[in-house]
Amino acid sequence: MPVTTLSNATLGSLRPDVLRPAYDRSAVTPGIVHLGVGAFHRAHQAVFADDALGRGESGWGIVAASLRSPDTRDALAPQDGLYSLALRDGEREEVRVIGSIGSILVAPEAPARLVDALADPRVKLVTLTVTEKGYLMDLAAGTLLADHPDIRHDLANPAAPRSAIGFLVEAIARRHAAGVAPFTIVSCDNLPSNGATLSAALSAFAEARDPALARFIAESVACPSSMVDRIVPATTDADRAAIAARLGVTDAWPVVGEPYFQWVIEDRFSAERPRYEESGVEFVADVRPFEHMKLRLLNGSHTVIAAAGRLAGFETVARAFSEPTVRRLVDAYWRDVIPTIETGEAAATAYTGRLKARYANSALAHRTAQIATDASLKVPQRLLAPLREQLAAGSPAKALTFAVALWIRSCGGIDDAGRPFDVTDPALAEWTGRPDQSTASPEAVVDAFLGFARVFGSELPVRPGFRPSLIEAYAAIRAKGVLAAVDETLAA
Repeated sequence: MPVTTLSNATLGSLRPDVLRPAYDRSAVTPGIVHLGVGAFHRAHQAVFADDALGRGESGWGIVAASLRSPDTRDALAPQDGLYSLALRDGEREEVRVIGSIGSILVAPEAPARLVDALADPRVKLVTLTVTEKGYLMDLAAGTLLADHPDIRHDLANPAAPRSAIGFLVEAIARRHAAGVAPFTIVSCDNLPSNGATLSAALSAFAEARDPALARFIAESVACPSSMVDRIVPATTDADRAAIAARLGVTDAWPVVGEPYFQWVIEDRFSAERPRYEESGVEFVADVRPFEHMKLRLLNGSHTVIAAAGRLAGFETVARAFSEPTVRRLVDAYWRDVIPTIETGEAAATAYTGRLKARYANSALAHRTAQIATDASLKVPQRLLAPLREQLAAGSPAKALTFAVALWIRSCGGIDDAGRPFDVTDPALAEWTGRPDQSTASPEAVVDAFLGFARVFGSELPVRPGFRPSLIEAYAAIRAKGVLAAVDETLAA
């Protein structure tokens, strides 16, 4: 492996087939703050900012922030914020160095620095990839988690917040007091109507601080909804070695993704924005049809594949999707969900056709464990929302019910061969009613989960016929294993 490290000084020595910034990074000024700097941001939003800088839009550099860990900062700071992006499809690979991130802040180390960055008048746009849990909302009820420790802390210590919501509200308050125009905040997380969800969280938090500030946020701070799409697996040591060989220098934390991307944004901004449409970003009047289709067809089937793959011992999406039984399950899931898609059957069917090709991309080691993280926060939108609609329409929704049972079974942390696996889901771990699936009866397990109101709410658990169907599906998975249970359920 090369011993020279990627940096501004070594850009000129990269192998000739590697794309790199063609602009003067020293002339770039910050116009964007991004909260939640992780692999997806670096393979998606940061790439569009890099494109804008390459077009001469020099005022759109990124100040990125981690709200928890210093790992990304520690990896990229010695590299002047540079990192490489490898886009892979089959045997093809394109490697590009991204230069749009000018600095990375670690919020817990110096929260005042992040507030100052957000309050900088040059910043016109804030983007977020903080995952569902970062909004501190009860997503089933649509309300702020007022008793969450971070909410309580941020209300008591507004100048030193912990949460994304606390940082944003404090920065908005400071800008407003100083007569600085508000920025636009674009959520890039997989939530339905994510802009409205974000705005509700900000307003509810601000209401507890200052009702006048809450009114200002509701009236003046644009939170357009957006839909993002690109499969970005976690980077492995093998990826680091292969990309270093391709670059000719080492990169402590490259990112890997598929060539496909999509970013659809509601065209509603508080201030100016980059010309992202020149890179293929779509600005539309209504994001809902796009997010609706993606959330239910892509994200929902990912949740199904992740649960099935973990139970069957398949580590990646491509491996799981190559299994005919898992493929039949996904096809059955899509058949149940497609009638709920707003764009209609033809568009939805064409979309799932593209998904099949993407899921079969064996060049991406997209781990089922990565997708399964925080699943209890994802299931309400991805599985239960279409399930409710289908049950209300009189459909048996057999595959959707099976998918819910599959997720419940995967929460037990034991695969079909009896091997343990980690369940990374803090909300699930904090739930006091979590049953022991190794000893409790199928009825007791299902009843316990139906009492998990943050996931299931109050209406679905008492819907006639749902509980017996869920118990039957769960019992089959537990007794026979996921693959045999799929074959039996789909054949029935």
